[in-house]
Amino acid sequence: MRFPPYHWWRTVFFLIPAISVYTIVLGALSIASSLFDRHGHFAHGCARAWSWLILRTTGVRVAVDGLDRLTPGITYIFVANHQSHYDTPVIFSSLPFQLRIIAKESLARFPVLGWHLRRGGHLFVDRRRPNRDAILRRWRALVSDGLSLIIYAEGTRSPDGHVARFKAGSFLLAIEAGLPIVPLTVIGTRRVMPKGRLRTEPADVALIVHDPIAPPTLQAPTIRDAKALAQRVHAIVSTPVTKLPDDRFSGLQEVKAP
Repeated sequence: MRFPPYHWWRTVFFLIPAISVYTIVLGALSIASSLFDRHGHFAHGCARAWSWLILRTTGVRVAVDGLDRLTPGITYIFVANHQSHYDTPVIFSSLPFQLRIIAKESLARFPVLGWHLRRGGHLFVDRRRPNRDAILRRWRALVSDGLSLIIYAEGTRSPDGHVARFKAGSFLLAIEAGLPIVPLTVIGTRRVMPKGRLRTEPADVALIVHDPIAPPTLQAPTIRDAKALAQRVHAIVSTPVTKLPDDRFSGLQEVKAP
């Protein structure tokens, strides 16, 4: 019988219990804060601390390029590729914005995590029966509170590291909402924890923030318009994945504690 490697033991008996403690403690603080913080700003601070602790405990160092391309106080739609469960901690710990995610409805049923997401103002979507009008109304409510959104436009984690085709639905909503789109490229998180593997390993990862894109001004945008925008953003996001090696991020700045 093959003996499990060291990092499997470390993940199962150290990292998972540690993350569980982080989730329970910070999730409880986040949920409690929703009683007096309607906008969820304190809850987002808990999420950033949770993300930083997970990365630190796992041994993940994040290098970031392009933060100077963003304007503080602007509401953005951040569109990223999705390689690993670690993408979200990387993005949350690196971007100094009030962020909310668009997540599948099933996440809302998870104890503590789901409660934190729902009370913190994150947006849930039923992928089987998406209600575009309701989603757009929720997007506009988030915008009025100065909150930015994160979208994983592939819809799921990549099994092989390649950036799959971006789904057009979110881009149609982005055009209708009139919000600037910021492409994000996450590189190296598959080395930490790829899809389908219950084992984490320390690694250097990179987050590249590309120039914001103004959506086209259209009175009646169509799915064809959304597909064209999705293809444009996909090309920007996917290019560094193929050009920048997983273990070389020269010139990028390591992110510090939030």
